[in-house]
Amino acid sequence: MLTPVTDADGAPFWQYAAQGELRVQTCAECAEPRFPPRPCCPHCQSFASEWRRVSGHGRIWSYVVPHPPLLPDYAEQAPYNVIVVELAEHPRIRLVGNLVAEAGARLDSVPPERIRIGARVQVVFDDSGLPQWVLERA
Repeated sequence: MLTPVTDADGAPFWQYAAQGELRVQTCAECAEPRFPPRPCCPHCQSFASEWRRVSGHGRIWSYVVPHPPLLPDYAEQAPYNVIVVELAEHPRIRLVGNLVAEAGARLDSVPPERIRIGARVQVVFDDSGLPQWVLERA
């Protein structure tokens, strides 16, 4: 399976994720959250930033079910989903991941017909610290 490529700006995101925390880079001057991480705030141009913990609650904003041809490791788990999650407390922040039945579950653990735009989700982390999403219990 592919692993995330990190750079200096995004490395803290993955470090916190490995600890089971979802954090978003936030401007230390104007408090505007931003994702993807970058050195300068697009709102006030400050270079000061901090990483604030977020709830990990969100809604499915969009999704896709990839079709062949796929990389071999992914083909073995098809059909699977890739979702875009809009964070509850920061709707302009959207994260990409997979909807799974539980933390660490296979990418095909949720049937595509169960996925709905607007469905409420909660972040979970697999053993490697990769953020995944599960449906919230009503």
